[in-house]
Amino acid sequence: MTVMANLNDESSEIERRRRLRGRNYAVLAALIALVVLFYVITVVRMGGAH
Repeated sequence: MTVMANLNDESSEIERRRRLRGRNYAVLAALIALVVLFYVITVVRMGGAH
């Protein structure tokens, strides 16, 4: 039983890390999109002033 519980704990830990990595990539993508959006808005506003 102990060996089986240990394997189950390892697989759940691997699954948790995989989900956390996916969430981190989603947050990274959202931050990059926000930076690009701000950059585009800034360029458009500065270009419109000239």
